[in-house]
Amino acid sequence: MVFDLMVRDVKLPDGTDTDIAITGTKIAAVEPGIKTEAKNTFSFEGCLVTTPFVDPHFHMDATLSQGIPRVNESGTLLEGIALWGELKKILTHEAVKQRALEYCDWAVSMGLLAIRTHVDVCDDRLLAVEALKEVQREVSPYLDLQLVAFPQDGFYRSRKAKKNMIRALDKGVDVVGGIPHFERTMDEGRRSVTELCGIAAERGLPVDMHCDETDDPNSRHIEHLAYETQKLGLGGRVTGSHLTSMHSMDNCYVSKLLPLIAEAGVSVISNPLINITIQGRHDTYPKRRGLTRVPEMLDHGICVGWGQDCVLDPWYSLGSADMLDVAYMGIHVAQMTSPAEMHKCFEMVTTENAKIMELEDYGLAPGKRASFVILDAAGPVDAIRLRADRLMVVSNGKIVAKREKTLTKLDLPDRPITVERKRK
Repeated sequence: MVFDLMVRDVKLPDGTDTDIAITGTKIAAVEPGIKTEAKNTFSFEGCLVTTPFVDPHFHMDATLSQGIPRVNESGTLLEGIALWGELKKILTHEAVKQRALEYCDWAVSMGLLAIRTHVDVCDDRLLAVEALKEVQREVSPYLDLQLVAFPQDGFYRSRKAKKNMIRALDKGVDVVGGIPHFERTMDEGRRSVTELCGIAAERGLPVDMHCDETDDPNSRHIEHLAYETQKLGLGGRVTGSHLTSMHSMDNCYVSKLLPLIAEAGVSVISNPLINITIQGRHDTYPKRRGLTRVPEMLDHGICVGWGQDCVLDPWYSLGSADMLDVAYMGIHVAQMTSPAEMHKCFEMVTTENAKIMELEDYGLAPGKRASFVILDAAGPVDAIRLRADRLMVVSNGKIVAKREKTLTKLDLPDRPITVERKRK
């Protein structure tokens, strides 16, 4: 037997040296010193191999649209929502699809091979839904794209959002979304959580809600989301995204809330790049950090992931589809700087996010999908520190991206040298 592809002399995230052999679309062997030859073999001198990066929270219908029709000058969440309302009126099917495909190309080049994107369903045309369903089909050979039916303007606040939500789900959108803190009242927000979870339970679909993305400590819809999850038996299929109000809540209340989230089996996605910039805008000093209580959630056994959220859109004027940037910011904002915590942050853009998205056959083991990334780094922490180059990206057994190592030639007095970014 001859393997189709072999990568030799790589290092697993736990530090183990190994080779990886591929047959077709599956991993055939993961062990050091594989004897059997392959049609194509590459050696990487002890570089890190990892499962693909995963982004469980993104807005692909808006991505790469920065400046259309204007820029968010205040940097606030509410101006971003208002600006999206202006942009939505002039969206075209072709423009949404073209920008989404361009972003997917960026993602693949960065080893990001699974994305969950929220898609606004408050536009009666469902234009973005149709465009992203096409993108989903086109990228499926190499990128897992999940769509969330997202009532951006409010499930009740927007007059036709409920009807459009059902229409989107009937078209095959994968996940039920919501935004309870943006409803007109706290009570409407609570009722929206109940109804949306009921729709998901009836259809057998996952739930992923923008929940309490505010500095208001009285926004407590995550408590009701945990309640509905447990009542309907949705544990393991429900995610609360953002949860930034928790950074302002009373510690006594949070001491009750965290065990409830853990007991219900609700996962959490925190978006450090975006929430550190759009939260705390009402503060003078001291300014709140804009992030939910990630270390405390991890201590309670809650599954927590990092998300990108936005790239060059009405809410965020930066971004590059690099999940290592997301992990890097998460380490700093959440102050997760111990070796174990930094390793966890790497898992929060790979394996933990894969759990949230319920990805099948994800892993570096025989029989799993042959999808992985070779990084110019010695280990996970090193990869985050350097935002390491992706030397090779393999998706379903095929090489989809390659990059040469970054070398800089210096011509200093009496010291002409070539510098490689230092791998530990």
